[in-house]
Amino acid sequence: MRFHGTEVRQTALALLRGGSRNADVARRLGVPPGTIAYWLHKDRAEQGECPGRHDPACPRCDGTDLDRASYAYLLGLYLGDGHISHYSAHRVPNLMITCSEAWPGLMDECEQAMRAVFPGNAVCRVRRTGCRNVKVYSKHLACLFPQHGPGRKHERRIALEGWQQDIVDAHPWGFVRGLIHSDGCRITNWTTRRVGGEVKRYEYPRYFFTNVSDDIRRLCTDTLDRLGVEWTRCSRGGKPYNISVARRASVALMDAHVGPKH
Repeated sequence: MRFHGTEVRQTALALLRGGSRNADVARRLGVPPGTIAYWLHKDRAEQGECPGRHDPACPRCDGTDLDRASYAYLLGLYLGDGHISHYSAHRVPNLMITCSEAWPGLMDECEQAMRAVFPGNAVCRVRRTGCRNVKVYSKHLACLFPQHGPGRKHERRIALEGWQQDIVDAHPWGFVRGLIHSDGCRITNWTTRRVGGEVKRYEYPRYFFTNVSDDIRRLCTDTLDRLGVEWTRCSRGGKPYNISVARRASVALMDAHVGPKH
C-alpha cells in the first residue's frame, strides 16, 4: 500500500477547494481517485459539511433569491417531461429531465436552467440509449415543484400555486418554451392546390404541444391566450391530447420567442 504525505494531501485539498474536479486532481498528483474522494469527504465532514447532510438554502424555505426567468422555463420542462425521484444512490431527491441526443442545444439550456435555479446543487447528465437524463439533486425539490406527488402527473390534479403563477405571468414565454421543448415540437406541414390547372405544393410551419394531462394542457392554453397566440385542439384516435398552433401570425410569435428544438 502506498502512503501519501501530508503535503500531498494539503495540495489536493487546496485544489479541490478551488473548484478542481476529483479526477483532475488525481491525475495531477498521481493519487488514486478514491483516495482523493476520501480526503474531500473527510475535509467536508471536519467543516460540518458532510455530503448528503448539507443542502444549499432554498428560496421557499429561506427566502434566498430565485432566478425567476430560468425557473419559468424549468417549470415548463418539468410539467412536460420531468420527474422527481426519491430513490437514488445519493439518498437525495433528484429532478430528471429526459432529453433526446438529437437536441444537444436543448440539453445545454436545461442544464443552464437547473444551475441557475439551484446554483449550489450538483447537476449532471446520465447517458441512456438515444437520450440523456439531465439531473439536479436537492432536498428542496418539493418546495419548488409542489406539483410532485405519488403516481403519474396526468393521474392527479395539477395546479400552480400563487407564487408560481406570478412567475409564469411575469415570464410567460419562458414557461411556454419549456413546455414546447419538453412535450412539443415545431413541424412543417404541406398541402397541394390546383392553381391554373397546375398542382402546386405549399408548406407551412406548425407547433404542437402534446400531453395526456388535461390540467397541464390547460396551463399551456391559458398562457397562450394571455400571449395572444391562437390555438386549436387536435384529436388523434379520439384522444384530445394535442394543442396546435398553425395561424401564420401566431406561428410568427412562437418563432420569435420559442423556435424549434436544436
